[in-house]
Amino acid sequence: QVQLVESGGGLVQTGGSLRLSCAASGTTFFSSYTMGWFRQRPGKEREFVGAMSWSGGRTAYADSVKGRFTISRDNAKNSVYLEMNSLKPEDMGVYYCAARSAATASGYQAEYRYWGQGTQVTVSS
Repeated sequence: QVQLVESGGGLVQTGGSLRLSCAASGTTFFSSYTMGWFRQRPGKEREFVGAMSWSGGRTAYADSVKGRFTISRDNAKNSVYLEMNSLKPEDMGVYYCAARSAATASGYQAEYRYWGQGTQVTVSS
């Protein structure tokens, strides 16, 4: 059973930056998981933000965050990160990391088996 714990959320002003972290435990095969980031904005369904394949060789991003958000991972630390720059009020929400034991950087939530509890990101205007 893989456990995921997000951290790094908080309050930031419009135009600011945050770096979210997601630490995985309960597995010695973290490098075999594709990791994704999703978010749920107030009053909205949870949506795809970005994903990185197990090797880090492939990434995918939602159009709304392309050029502003960057995913990275450190397999030695069983961790994945989401660097968020030029934050906007519409980026505010709860951010979740998720893991799937497949190679492709999918944006489909149903394909992710393991989920963290989420971390709140608040962007003030």
